[in-house]
Amino acid sequence: MTATAVRPTGLIPAPRAAADDTAARTPAPDPAAGRAVAYQRVLHQLVRRELRLLADLASWAPADEAERTADLTRHADLISRVLLHHHQVEREAVWPALLAAAPVEARAAVDGWTASCARIDHMLRDVATASRQWQVAGTVSARTAFAAACRSLADEVDAQTADEERTLLPLLAAHLSTEDWTAIAARSHCRLSAPEQLFVLGLALEDSCAADRARLVDGLPWSVRRAWRLYGARRYRAAVVRLRGAPPAA
Repeated sequence: MTATAVRPTGLIPAPRAAADDTAARTPAPDPAAGRAVAYQRVLHQLVRRELRLLADLASWAPADEAERTADLTRHADLISRVLLHHHQVEREAVWPALLAAAPVEARAAVDGWTASCARIDHMLRDVATASRQWQVAGTVSARTAFAAACRSLADEVDAQTADEERTLLPLLAAHLSTEDWTAIAARSHCRLSAPEQLFVLGLALEDSCAADRARLVDGLPWSVRRAWRLYGARRYRAAVVRLRGAPPAA
């Protein structure tokens, strides 16, 4: 079986709520809250980790080794696409749904998010430019510029996601309805190939807590779950060893 046997769903990860999220309480929590917040948390963790790793890996990579440069810049492109798609989903679907449900509580936090993410999207273009320059020039200065761009972006993403998790995720947990989250997950498509889809799944699973891991896996189409079990995990490990020089954290 090959990676192309997996039919890319194009759907954003939609983790199911864990049992503790759906236990009887007064009032009973909406299961959508657990899925939406878990999705945000997992994506943030993935992007923060990979941007920091890219900065570190690039800082000691050979400046003129084309294959190594291609590995690192290709990974930067993938993480950038994942993050840009994440921002698009938030901007076009998640925050409008939240503002409709809780306009007074959410307005200031969403305005702050908009300004922060505009800066991050601009910095992603800087990383793409530095990536192309390193591929063409193959010099120490170009490599250093790429590493610096990744590190600056990582710092900005760390600060922005920490603020989002402090201000916006509690509002999502309190106000997002099942219908809204189901609609968002169903129509939010990310253009990833089948191999990229499985690789990003591995990145998301790598150091997630047990509850988030269960939500993510259980929310996937059966074909993707089967592909991950049969060969995805093995290929993910090999790809990470090639990229980092060490196996995944877990």
